[in-house]
Parts: sequence; structure tokens; C-alpha cells
Amino acid sequence: MEIKSISIIGLGLIGGSLAKAIKKAHPEIEISGYDKDQTLNLAFEDGIITKKLGTPEEATRSEIIFLSLPVDDALKVFPRIAPLLKENQILSDTCSIKEPFAKIWNEINSKGIYIGGHPMTGKEKSGYLNSDYMLFENSIYIITQNNRENKSVKVLFELLETIGSRITFLSPELHDKIVSEVSHLPQLLSVALVNSITHEENQNSLSYAAGGFRDMTRIASSLFEMWQPILIQNKEKILNSLNSFSNELDSIKQFLLNDNFSDLGKKFEEARVRRDEIPKNTKGLMSQLYDVFVYVKDQPGEMSKISTTLFENNINIKDIELLKIREGTGGTFRLSFDGEKEANRAKELIESIGFSTKV
Repeated sequence: MEIKSISIIGLGLIGGSLAKAIKKAHPEIEISGYDKDQTLNLAFEDGIITKKLGTPEEATRSEIIFLSLPVDDALKVFPRIAPLLKENQILSDTCSIKEPFAKIWNEINSKGIYIGGHPMTGKEKSGYLNSDYMLFENSIYIITQNNRENKSVKVLFELLETIGSRITFLSPELHDKIVSEVSHLPQLLSVALVNSITHEENQNSLSYAAGGFRDMTRIASSLFEMWQPILIQNKEKILNSLNSFSNELDSIKQFLLNDNFSDLGKKFEEARVRRDEIPKNTKGLMSQLYDVFVYVKDQPGEMSKISTTLFENNINIKDIELLKIREGTGGTFRLSFDGEKEANRAKELIESIGFSTKV
């Protein structure tokens, strides 16, 4: 890669993770950062950024600029720095809505290049202290199709791939529709589900909530301050998604009222089939990786044997997850690989050193 300098405006969870991932993959690249003084000082002391910026405009001295502020702040900064771009200079945001940025860009006279971006990854906790260089590993990174064919932006795509992202392309309009269905709607449903549970003096139903309920409502802990600008900017598409969900809920309600369990059963089956179509081993919207499940005894060095054997045979594990464990006995790990051929080869090698596997 021939990138010498990058600036990141906003070093929170996404921007901080982006800086850490790029620093680890490309220590030769100079990374400048803009944020509050406390955050800037932490990133500088960590050696993640090499320059502290006093204003967002100073970021335009770099070849690639990532705008990673919250949506409302990003929409204010975007029109300030976009006109300052020089020829072939790339500006990319990381926000979860794309149409508002595309509209602003179309009204601006700029010599540079704008590439809308949205990494489909995150954590429950925000801020630089929770940022992680592994955050983008196997995550879907949506890129808007504007300037997609421009050869100058290839360097940006290569950069994102080197930090583990799996790029897919969508128009700004389609992106905002999809995220309203798979991200923004679930957030609102999670809030509604928690708030719908009975909480009386002698009946706190949440005390009995098990894993399924916790999994479904995990994102209800998200801060409204973060979501408000997203809900405002993508309001129309979110309302359409809510209406669609409401119609689906009304159908289920009618099936129950009319004791129509036959059609309700069909809804369950339809949901099961469609649910199984969701990629299991990426953090977003793209094709899944190929899995090998390995049973590993609960004793020192077992996973090391597997990883060493695969390394010696030039096979890269793209993802690893501990699925089940019984203390003192062992556990089942899911190892994911890029291709079917690579997964099958890994399976053979793992079995050859005495482990049980399945695919």
C-alpha cells in the first residue's frame, strides 16, 4: 500500500478501533486524530496516533480522512471539510445513515472524493477506552456506490480489507432502507419489549428473564443520545419498517384470536427458514465463512496444537468461538475459514493430530 497519512475525526469506539486496527496492520502510516483533549491524549500516549489535531479542518492535510463522529456532529463537520479536499483526496464517514451525506455532497463543489462507509460492527459500550483493533475482523463494511469505479479509491478498499473488513456495496437509499430493518427497527423493538414487561410491586417479571430474553433485549441498554439523531435522519424508512412489523404482529394476533394454529405454524416455519439464511459467521450482511467444529479436551496446550498445525500448513483461521464447555471435560470450538476447500483441508489436518471434528 502507498498510503502515507490518515486522519480520523472522532476517536470513539469506531474511530478509535479504526486507528488501532490501521496502526497494527500498517505501523508505517502516520495517523492524526481529532477529538476532545482527554481522548486525544490517551490515543497519543498509547502510540495510536502520531499527531493531535486542533480542528477538523486540519485533517485535510492527510490523504485519507475518516469522519467518525456521532451522526449529528458528523453532519455539521462534513460540509465544513468537504469543500477543502484536494484532487484524489478521499473523505469517508462511518455513520449508520448514508442519504443525508450523499445529499450534502451533491450540493458541494469539491475536487476530492467522497466514499460513504458504514462498518456493521460495534459493542454495547462506546468510547475510546472500549475501542479494539479486532472490531472489524470479519465484519461487513458497507460502501456506498458513489465513486466506486474510480481507481483512486481502490487504496481505501484495500486498507479496509487489511484490517479484516468484508466490503459490500449499496446505494445510499438502499443502505438506509436495509439498516432501518435490521438495525434501527430492532433497537426500537428491544426498547418496547423491555418496557412492555409487567413491573408491579409484587411481580417483577424481569427477575425471571432467561437467556433468550436477554439476547433479544441486549441493545435496549443503548443510550438515547446516540440514537436520537439516527432516528431523526432516517425517520421515514424507520416508520415504514415499523408499519411492516406492526402488520406482521397483527396477523399473529388474529391467528391467536381465531385459534388458527395452522397458519400460525406456517409463520413459525417461514421464520425458521428465513432465520437460517442469516450468515452465521460474519458480523453483518454478507456470505458466511466455512465452519469446522472441533471438540477439545480441557487440558493445557490443546488449542495450541491445532493452531500450530494449521499455521505450519499455511491455513488461516478467520474466526474462532467457544460454543460449549464442560469444566474438567472439554469444549466445542467453531473455527471459520474463508473457503470450503480450506475448511476441508483444515478438518483433515485437525483429525490427523487426534481431534474429533464435524462440519
